[in-house]
Amino acid sequence: GPKVTYVPPPPPDDEQAIFAHYQTGMNFDKYDENVVEVSGLDPPAALTNFADTNICHTLTVNIAKAGYSKPTPVQKYGIPIILAGRDLMACAQTGSGKTAAFLVPVVAQMMRNGVAASSFKEQQEPECIIIAPTRELVYQIFLEARKFVYGTCIRPVVIYGGTQTDYSIRQIKQGCNILCATPGRLLDIIGRGKIGLHNVKYLVLDEADRMLDMGFGADMKKLVSFPDMPQKDKRQTLMFSATFPEEVQRLAGEFLKTDFLFVVVGHVGGACSDVQQNILQVSQHFKRDKLIEILHSIGNERTLVFVDTKKKADFIACFLCQENIPATSIHGDREQREREIALRDFRSGKCPVLVATSVAARGLDIESVQHVINFDLPSTIEEYVHRIGRTGRCGNTGKAVGFFDNNSDGHLAQPLVKVLSD
Repeated sequence: GPKVTYVPPPPPDDEQAIFAHYQTGMNFDKYDENVVEVSGLDPPAALTNFADTNICHTLTVNIAKAGYSKPTPVQKYGIPIILAGRDLMACAQTGSGKTAAFLVPVVAQMMRNGVAASSFKEQQEPECIIIAPTRELVYQIFLEARKFVYGTCIRPVVIYGGTQTDYSIRQIKQGCNILCATPGRLLDIIGRGKIGLHNVKYLVLDEADRMLDMGFGADMKKLVSFPDMPQKDKRQTLMFSATFPEEVQRLAGEFLKTDFLFVVVGHVGGACSDVQQNILQVSQHFKRDKLIEILHSIGNERTLVFVDTKKKADFIACFLCQENIPATSIHGDREQREREIALRDFRSGKCPVLVATSVAARGLDIESVQHVINFDLPSTIEEYVHRIGRTGRCGNTGKAVGFFDNNSDGHLAQPLVKVLSD
């Protein structure tokens, strides 16, 4: 294809923008009612509040500024495990604070070890590499990392596809301790000799089941088999997701030390309990009419509509605009600049409806998304759980509607019944 020339605008640098965060919802305290299971030998005790951890003052201040008043279950159990140097696989519902559960302890240990970025090295040697499946998600993790390292010498960097490669290299050259990356761009930059791996102490796979399955499994194997990547007993490997099918749990074992701990908040692969789920039987021919009817009934509330193909995402967005419903679309064939503009228009409310493929199904944290509509249901139940988890985050409530067509969605009936009854 043509050479990519896109250079994304720099993120805002004023303190207020850096620490901008989600308002917790009325059900935030209900997270504590979840049963937490920790499997593995000698897990450290859970913490009850952030002050319990022996972390430095700067980080404690940053945690408070970022709006984290009390830890959620995945943070209570995950943070001490990581601080104790153990490998971790953690499964907790969407929107319940997994990103902070790995960033806080990793940053705490870096601060304790006096890590500082140097911009003089031709080849940078990050201490932490965080990998996630989509560009928008790694960028979001990077923005979160900036909060915790604020006022320190630790430098987070984000690199992802769809942007100019030289731009990624320039970012890295300015110093890099925490590297947030999509798999393709990461392997490319390592191949160009701009990143050395022998200093990696923390390897984090966010949306780990997606990182280990058909999609990126080969890339992950390639990453850990580079000669300068520390062996698994010489690094800490951390895996987080809201879903962990059993076959993926088995694969994960190859990357983790034998004494790793597995934390499950609630039950593995459970849907977010703050999302009201409705399944409507709608045949293919009537889906568009039903969509219009629902969107008219909810007015201007922010709504994410999931479809199964890139073409359909554009088609439905156009169709909605013709019906005087301001909509935009995001999918893998849109240029990165267009993807970022679409998300910005959705976040700001300029376009209250975002039509998306599964590229927007995981991890994305967009404030006040009140509705998720599965115009097309996904092929797996895990994907369904992630999609509806774009609403009902951080203790807020949300609504999800799924259009069920017996001809195309029959395979989902049984797993859907299980998720709904759970």
